[in-house]
Amino acid sequence: MNLSIQQIVPEDVALMEALLATFGEAFDEVETYKNPPSADYLRQLLDSDYFIVIAALKEGEVVGGLTAYELKKFEQERSEIYIYDLAVASAHRRQGIATALIQKLKEVAAAYGAYVIFVQADIGDDPAIKLYTKLGDREDVLHFDIPVNGGNDNA
Repeated sequence: MNLSIQQIVPEDVALMEALLATFGEAFDEVETYKNPPSADYLRQLLDSDYFIVIAALKEGEVVGGLTAYELKKFEQERSEIYIYDLAVASAHRRQGIATALIQKLKEVAAAYGAYVIFVQADIGDDPAIKLYTKLGDREDVLHFDIPVNGGNDNA
């Protein structure tokens, strides 16, 4: 299969840009991803100590990846890792790539001193739910987006 799983570092801005394009295709949101942040912005983000990006490459081409954030806890000296996005290009699905990405993230999370990785899946996204159920314990929760400016003032 010649699959390579690697963490993207600040020098890998081109890989990050390729991953953004892969996300756009995989999420069917090409418009959202067609104007990526500047190379400087991406480099700063990749250089931060809280943002993690892991890419899957075949023959040097990005075919999937994930982004995650370290969330430092306050009740103990430990952290959690939150998978923000995970996608594999449609032509490369059902080949174990998503599982390999999460396995690599587990290695990175251990190096961060994290005790758990957590992720959300949308109701109806059966492939994601099946993957995450295979890898961890399911919790049914509600998710709320609270706007910073404007929005619902009925609280």
